[in-house]
Parts: sequence; C-alpha cells; structure tokens
Amino acid sequence: MLNLSAFVAFHARQRPEALAIVYGSERITYAALQGRTEALSALLASRGVQAGQVVAAFMKNSAAFVELAIATSRIGAVFLPINFRLAREEAAYILENAGARLVFADAEFGAIVGGLPGLVTVDTAAQEDPTRLVPEGLPVPPPAARQEGDLFRLMYTSGTTDRPKGVMHTYGNFYWKCMEHVVALGLTSADRLLVVGPLYHVGAFDLPGVGVLWVGGMLCILRDFDAAAAVDAIAREGLTGAWMAPVMLSRTLEYGNPDGLDLTSLRWCVGGGEKTPEGRIRAFTGLFPNGRYIDAYGLTETCSGDTMMEAGWEIAKIGSTGRATPHVEITIRDDAGHLLPVGQEGEICLRGPKVFKGYWQDPAKTAASFHPDGWFRSGDVGYLDDDGFLFLTDRKKDMIISGGENIASSEVERVLYAMPEVSEAAVIGVPDPRWGETPVAVVVPREGATIDLAAMQAHCRAHLAGFKVPKVLELRDALPRNPSGKVLKRVLREELARKD
Repeated sequence: MLNLSAFVAFHARQRPEALAIVYGSERITYAALQGRTEALSALLASRGVQAGQVVAAFMKNSAAFVELAIATSRIGAVFLPINFRLAREEAAYILENAGARLVFADAEFGAIVGGLPGLVTVDTAAQEDPTRLVPEGLPVPPPAARQEGDLFRLMYTSGTTDRPKGVMHTYGNFYWKCMEHVVALGLTSADRLLVVGPLYHVGAFDLPGVGVLWVGGMLCILRDFDAAAAVDAIAREGLTGAWMAPVMLSRTLEYGNPDGLDLTSLRWCVGGGEKTPEGRIRAFTGLFPNGRYIDAYGLTETCSGDTMMEAGWEIAKIGSTGRATPHVEITIRDDAGHLLPVGQEGEICLRGPKVFKGYWQDPAKTAASFHPDGWFRSGDVGYLDDDGFLFLTDRKKDMIISGGENIASSEVERVLYAMPEVSEAAVIGVPDPRWGETPVAVVVPREGATIDLAAMQAHCRAHLAGFKVPKVLELRDALPRNPSGKVLKRVLREELARKD
C-alpha cells in the first residue's frame, strides 16, 4: 500500500514515542501523528471526498499542512498545495482548473479565498492541532490502496504561457524521489530537518522534506522564515539538515550566531539552482562548523533534487550544481533533440522514475515537454563537464526566480497588457543581491498615454501575487525584436546590465 499513511503507521508501531513533528507548542510523536491523520481522513470522508478527488491547501507552514497531506493520501485523494501569496483571481483559477472538492485555508487568507466553494477555515489553534476541526464520533475510513501510477499530488507551476500548469506527481514519482534523497543525503531516523521554506514548494516539501518522515526522522516546522528563529531552532532541537532558498541562506549568514549557540548538529543544508559563490560556501562552514552547503538543481516536474554537489568537490567545481542522483539521467541536447558533446551548452533534458507523468488536462503541453524518446525537456540551458557535473548557464524559458519563487514573465505580461496605457510589454529578471533576481517591466506606452511605476504596480497587485509585481518600470519607444517579431529579452537584459 503506497499511500503516505503507510510509513506513518509503520513508525507509530515500531517507535510510537519518537518525535515526528515539532511545530509551535506541539511536539507530535509518530503515535499521535497516526491518530491525527486518521481523524482528518474521517473529516475528509464525511465531507464527501473520494479517492481521486482533489483536496487543496491554501496555507502557510504548520503541523496541519503536513497532516492534511498525509490524511488526503490516506483516503486516496489528490493533494493540491497552493502558493498562499497568490491573488484571489490566481487561486480561483487553480481551484477551478483542478476541480478541487475542498480547500483548507488559514483564517488569515479569508479575504482571498472567502466565498470560494468547499472552503474549510483553519484557525490558529487548528494549525497546531487540526483535529480541532473534526466533529466527535466520525468513523475512520480504512486506508486506501494506492499504486505506483496513481496520482498523489497536483502542483501548479508558473509556465511560459499565460496560465499556470498543473504538474501531476504519481506515488512512483514521490517514492523514487525519497529513495534518491535517502541515498544522496544519507538520511536515517536520526535526521531532524528544519522546514523553513513554504511547504507548497517542492524545496520544502520534497528536498528532502517529508522524505525525512519516510525514514522515521523529525520535521521541525517554522511557520515563516526568520533567520534568528531558524538559528535558534537548529541549536534548540539539534537539527541535522535544512533546505533554504538562496535569499533565506543569505539572511541566515548575515544574521550569524550573535548568541553563541551550539550549531554543531547541522550536517548539511541544500539550496541551489544558482552559481553559489565561494564566499558563501566558506561563510556557511564558518557558521555551521560541521555543516556542508549542498548546491542542487531540480524542478517541480521532477519533485526536485535531480543533482546535488558531492562532498569534497565544492570548490573544485565552483559554479556547478553537482552530479545526478542515482536514478536520474541527464543529457544536453540542441533544439532538434540531438545530443551535444561534453562542455557544449544546450537544453538540459532528464529521464528517470521521479520525472512527472504530465500536465493536468493538457496533453498538448505534456507532449511538447518531452522528446519523442521520452526525455523531459527542462527548458533550462547548461552543460556537463568531463566528470558529469552539471553547470546551469541560462533559462531557455523566460522564467524569473526571485527569493526562491518562480515568476513566469508571460504571466506578468498578460496582466500588463490589460492596462489601456500599455502598447507593448516585456518582463525580465535582473540580478539582485538580496532576492537573486527581481522582475523589471519594460513598457512601450500607447501614443499619448502616460504610465508611472506606482500605477503599474497598483494594477499588477490587483491581479498578481506581490512577489510577481515588477519592482522597476523601464519606458521605451520600442522593444528589440528578431526578424520573426519575437522580443529579444537577452538584449533587454544586456542593456539594463550596462545601465547598472
């Protein structure tokens, strides 16, 4: 039986008093975790949720988030985590497209999701203990038998089209991901993971995330990222590992260890998808004397963590995101799908059992994302060196990564074009020392129209999550285009770099 409650039940039987989750004042053992997820599964069943139907979470990090994911799996339903930073219009589209039966939302997001069908409000008390939502006396349904090809989760990712795409993860994808990370990171029941990234993201949920529960370890969940709280949790709980987006790691290193806490428990921190400078690697080991910063590369479509930097190679292979995990294969190909030799840049293509099965209700986009021989087209550009280390050099897709969040430039452009003052628009990412990248809107106003930064941002905030709103407005008479009319964003990025 492959549903997520199976490994919880195993550890509850073998080590009932072992800690599974620490969140706020709650210290949840495996025995308690089993009971809580059984109760939540009873609630889901009482609301009419059946196997194969979708249950959504519009929630910040909490014990309830993880327990809801396990309970949803326990009855064979499909878990849909949604970025809580999205605007109402964006969230409503995802819920409708996925056909969500229920949506569990933190009370603080009532203005965004209030009135949407199937809403279950999760207040502060229920975030710590979701059984508070469960009426007494509900019968607990038996755990559903899931198979490797059954759908476990939907995750919507900002694509290069005007709407996000639903990535379909099967149980096979998830469990192969867990096995990859157990091997690559040496996970055991002694591992205690800091969960500080948002759990709707594969970085927090999957790298290695809930995989630590799979081996009987512990998750220490912080609701929001705060550098001081993260450092304190590592020392207080003796945490051994973490995943942090680059901006989180930068803030943690800037904060340091002003109180002289014992941080020797931390063995590793996975980050990545960028060219990590040598100074950051050395600063990390300065703060965490027994720790190792592991640069990594992965995608939502692959449940994250396709490559990881191996111990001892960090400086010799500076700028690399490491080598492929055991059951991931990587090739570099040109636009026609032909294999490229070592050292030559091309599209990064992947194959392996943790690569997703396709996009929800979109066979055309699914087909376009795979080569005829079954290799997934990442849309990223890079090369492999003689030792098999991957170097990421560009993004073939016009994707901006700001503070660990993916921003599809076309999605922002669609909103900009809804402004009557806008004739042409292009959105690009420019380097930012704090966020990695920040979005910039390059706009050609309509003849006779005027537009300023404040008006543009106010319009975007009405339709987009705050992190997607361009921070800078560049006004132009025309956009650079190639002979076929495509906007040359590379040229825009070069021009803005010269201005800096």
